[in-house]
Formats: sequence, C-alpha cells, structure tokens
Amino acid sequence: MSSPDTDVTDARALARDFDLRRLQPSFYANPYPVYHALRTHEPVKRMPDGSLFLTRYHDVQAVYRDPQLFSSDKQVEFRPRYGESPLYEHHTTSLVFNDPPLHTRVRKLIAGALTARAIAALEPALIRLVDGLLDAAAARGQIDLIGDYASAIPVEIIGNLLDVPRDERAPLRGWSLAILGALEPSLTAQQLERGNRAVSEFTAYLQGLVEQRRRAPGDPQHDVLTRLIAGEAQGERLSASELLQNCIFILNAGHETTTNLIGNALVTLAQWPDERAALLREPALLDSAVEECLRFESSNQLGNRMTTAATEIGGVAVARGTPVTLCIGAANRDPQQFMEPDRFDIRRTPNRHLAFGFGIHQCAGLSLARLEARIAIGRFVQRFPSYRISAAPTRGGRVRFRGFAAVPCEPGAAAG
Repeated sequence: MSSPDTDVTDARALARDFDLRRLQPSFYANPYPVYHALRTHEPVKRMPDGSLFLTRYHDVQAVYRDPQLFSSDKQVEFRPRYGESPLYEHHTTSLVFNDPPLHTRVRKLIAGALTARAIAALEPALIRLVDGLLDAAAARGQIDLIGDYASAIPVEIIGNLLDVPRDERAPLRGWSLAILGALEPSLTAQQLERGNRAVSEFTAYLQGLVEQRRRAPGDPQHDVLTRLIAGEAQGERLSASELLQNCIFILNAGHETTTNLIGNALVTLAQWPDERAALLREPALLDSAVEECLRFESSNQLGNRMTTAATEIGGVAVARGTPVTLCIGAANRDPQQFMEPDRFDIRRTPNRHLAFGFGIHQCAGLSLARLEARIAIGRFVQRFPSYRISAAPTRGGRVRFRGFAAVPCEPGAAAG
C-alpha cells in the first residue's frame, strides 16, 4: 500500500509530465486520475507548445462566459494543422469554431428548427426506432451497445432532421467519425487523409441534396436543411460553403456525442448496480440520471479557445494569442463544484455540469440530445433490467470524444 506522501509525489509527477500530445495508453481508459492531479497541482497547466490546459470548474466556466476575450475562431490555430484543405474549410466555417456574427446567424437558423414543438414531434418515431432495436436484441440474445444500438439512434434522428433519404444514410457515420477524428490533439497522416476525404465526399453528396431541396423544399418547421436554405432568402445569408459545412456540422455535433452519451450511460449503469436498481424502482429519476451520466462521463471532454488580448486565468498571466484547452471532463469532476465527484449518483442535485458547454456556444441541440438519451437509456433499462456487459468493452481511442467503439452485451430476460 502506498503512503500519502508517495501518492502526493506521484500526483505531482502526473501533473508535471502531462502533455496532451504525448499521452500514455492508460489515459484513454481512465483520464480522471490525471485530471485530479492537474486540478490539485497545476490547474492552469502550461503545455510544451505554449498552450494552456484548464481543469478547474470555475476557470473553465469563466472562459465560456467571455467569448470576446476567448475566441472560438480557429483560422489562425488550424492553418498550420490542416493547411489549405477540406478539413480546414470545414472546421473554420462550422458553427462551433466561429465567433459572431457568423456564429449568431447560423445558430439562429439551426435553433429555429429545433424548437420544443419540433423536438416533441420527433418522439413517436424515436420510440418506434428504439423499440425496434430492442426487439432485435431480444431476438438475438446479444447486442453491441454501440454498433447495434447507440450509434443507430442519432444517425437516424439527424438523417430525419436533414431529410436524407434512408437508403443514402449508410456513409454518414463513417464520414462523421473520420472528420471528428481529425480534431484529436495528435494526428497521423492517415487520420488527416481520412478526414479530408470524408469532408470532400460529404460535401459532394450534400451539393446534390441541396439542389434537390431547392427544387422541392420540405417543411421548414421540421427540415433543418430547408430552413437553412430558406434563411438565405430572408436575409440571414449563408454562402454556399457555409451552408454545406454547417450541414456537416449538424451531423457531427448530433452524432458521436449522443452515441457516446447513450453508450457511456448504459456501461456506467451496469458498473453501478445500486444506481441502476434505483432507476428501475423509480423511473421518475430518469431525467436526473441522464444529467449525471453527462457529468460523470462527459461525451465531449475538451473545448478550445484563443485569447484575443493579454489576460489572467487562475492567477496565471496569459499573453494574447494563447490557445486554451478547456477540460470539460475534469471540470465536471471538480470537488469544489460537485460533492463526491467520482461517485455516480443519479439523484445528484444541483448538477450544473458543463457537458453541453456554457454561454453563447452552449450546444444548440441539447434538448434533442436529452430526448434521445431519455428514450434510449430509459427504455433499454426497463426492457432489459438484468443486462450485463459480456466482454471487455473496446474504447473509442479518442481524447476529445470519450466513448466506446464496441460494448458486447447480453440483454438477459426481458421485463414482463
């Protein structure tokens, strides 16, 4: 057994040696000991490349609160990373990596199609989809929680929002994984090539879809693509590139993070059987259980900003033009904000996590993600109350997006 002094020494070493571009394999399985060491010993960590890595809740929230001082625009930061490439055009044109006024225009159009009424209208089809997936799992007696379940749900929902013909949806998941994979802190030439090819193929596909929709518009109350196109005629003008790249963004934003939310939640509930039993006894706890899943295993672990002027973060002087990484996963385990942060507690209140960000860049689709999670998690647990993970899950191998690539599962007997 290690002594307290040894533990402190080890934690200091973890914090001192941390480099986001040179991570140990153990970090991908469980980054939380490293986050804890950083919060304790170097909460405003200077990386070897000069960027900062923030792990305290109040520091991360303070950056979110000031979008003028901490810019989301990535043109300067991404040019040496991607060069003049499809990935560069995509990531510097999409909603998430931009400041007002482009951010304001695009967000207004997307949010206008994701009203409470529009989201509620998606629920019956979502329930049918989920129940069909559960029926298939019951018939097989086994299920991959990711490939057979979690990933199928957001692709279907986003496909419906953009009104992508069902027989043309097969490439969507692969394109999304390749594009988001190119946001990892350290990239291989293969990841870059896959990401650039995915943007090119997806853009080419969308050009045809946009032309079809111009000729035959859908219902702008439910069809996000029609709404984006119609918005151009109403003065909220998007260039051709802005329109295409933000359609890609809508798929990406709604796909992997929601897949991870559902998968992480079902694995976590299996690992905390008392909490799963409580949810089975009290289905009214579902909403708070989803929020705790978002906090405990945040699908999106990292955010990025760039300082537009000299400032100070947590007592550390920061020069203009400094890249800042916001560690959402660490902030959501900060003991200064959450009592017993490493305990999974589906009754936790208050639970002001940052899984959806904060401020003007808070996720525009958060209500939709919550709906998908409530239905996917709640109906799975009620249908298969004794499900078990039947073999070691395979991690997704990402730092920014935390989730699984595969989770073998035996559903067990269905509830009567």
